[in-house]
Amino acid sequence: MRRRRSIIALCCAAVFAIAQPAAAQRAAIDPQAWTLYKARFLDANGRILDNGNSGISHSEGQGYGLLLAYLANNPADFEQIWYFTRTELLLRDDGLAVWKWDPEVTPHVTDTNNASDGDLLIAYALALAGSAWNNKDYLQTAAAMAKSLLSHVVIDTGGRTLLIPGVEGYQAPGRKDGPIINPSYWVYEAIPVMALLAPSGRWQKLKDDGLSLLRSMQFGPRKLPADWVSLRAKPAPADGFEPEFGYNSVRIPLYLARAGITDKSLLTRLQQGMTVEGDEPATIDLASGKLKDRLPDPGYRIVNDVVACVVDGTKLPASVRQFAPTLYYPATLQLLSLAFVTEKHPECL
Repeated sequence: MRRRRSIIALCCAAVFAIAQPAAAQRAAIDPQAWTLYKARFLDANGRILDNGNSGISHSEGQGYGLLLAYLANNPADFEQIWYFTRTELLLRDDGLAVWKWDPEVTPHVTDTNNASDGDLLIAYALALAGSAWNNKDYLQTAAAMAKSLLSHVVIDTGGRTLLIPGVEGYQAPGRKDGPIINPSYWVYEAIPVMALLAPSGRWQKLKDDGLSLLRSMQFGPRKLPADWVSLRAKPAPADGFEPEFGYNSVRIPLYLARAGITDKSLLTRLQQGMTVEGDEPATIDLASGKLKDRLPDPGYRIVNDVVACVVDGTKLPASVRQFAPTLYYPATLQLLSLAFVTEKHPECL
């Protein structure tokens, strides 16, 4: 027991050092903005509601909710979200979370597969909060999830280390064009923390190979990655999915920026490829390069503005600094963006 406590203490100190938790300084999210977010998307049971997707909850949303509560420096809200997450989603034998919880069906969980980005976000948020607030239970669960991620969804194939989207359904032989990846599932800022929780050189290779793939995936005239990519041979849009730069991929530039990855050519290519008029992002049909859905919500537009801040020092326009949430996903991206700029690039405010 004494040895376990010392290991947790060392892990806590290491996570604290690499993450520079907001709680040690000040909240990175404005209290009023966090109150607005909670009022619309957080219910009394600790469930984050995806109101753009029939009011379901998922591991991604719970992970985002935990991360935002941490960035808002609100332990009580964090614990409320964590209670629902651990009691309703952490049902698998491998320590990972089921991906979907539907209030309209009984039982609420009908698909027990996981989503690796949700697992990454949950473990990452637990590690940050556990370190900042000296909560050993959070750290212990984060470490267990990191080990499980490494064992079950971080795979080595074809000379690459990859993050598959879930334990089931993304590899051969069941999936003939497998392995399948989703480039937006690489939460780059979380990977160094996972390496502290479950030490292995595979984490660094996962980060490096993810970036290498992202640089190489330049599909269609706009040279963008697809949401779902087959790596059976040369990277290509995966069968059975829309060949698009879609809602998943819109967050990739934000993930890069938040992780301190300032590759100007990569960020600029993504920004220009996803922009249709002015600075308005859109989902894109990869084959034709034509827009599919415009994304005028400030939560989407701010992703381009974060790139402009990182690349050129451009200030964020007032329209994206104002937080008036409508839909879960863009509201989440907006708060993550504002928190990042507040912490790392206050000159852009």
